[in-house]
Amino acid sequence: MRGRQTVRDMLLSMAVIGAVVAVIYVFIPHDDKADPIKAVDYRVELVTARRAAPYPVAAPEGLAKGWKPTSVSYKGTDGHAWHLGFLDPDGEYVAVEQSTAPSRKYIPQVSQQAAKTDRTQQVAGAAWERWEGPKYDALVHQDKGVTTVVTGTASAQRLAEMAAALRTS
Repeated sequence: MRGRQTVRDMLLSMAVIGAVVAVIYVFIPHDDKADPIKAVDYRVELVTARRAAPYPVAAPEGLAKGWKPTSVSYKGTDGHAWHLGFLDPDGEYVAVEQSTAPSRKYIPQVSQQAAKTDRTQQVAGAAWERWEGPKYDALVHQDKGVTTVVTGTASAQRLAEMAAALRTS
């Protein structure tokens, strides 16, 4: 008899918990159509990085509507790495990566193993190297010991749009 009471009590408890969960689901507002990716405000991190980094930190200005910043970080170690991630208007990922780390290791790391193509592209008056990879493509600009990489799943046109919008002040 003791075993039956335990199983019976467990089933009753599960039924009560199920009913509570159902009530919560029905009465707590939720929006199934809401965008699960929240935009981040990167202004404070940008100011901090610009004060701390030994190079001019780049961030976009004047991007068209539809670009959504999704991630930001600055690491004072590991080559003073600056990262700023976006979703472009088409929902593809674009990241701005900067560092003083050795470029031969840094570029493949942030571009998900993209490889140099020996082609360049003029963007806002500067020559950017084209890199292509199985997951990400990238535009790479190196100047005075700083490597800037614009990389992601977005089209070459969107990567160039981000690179053209980068400003260091």
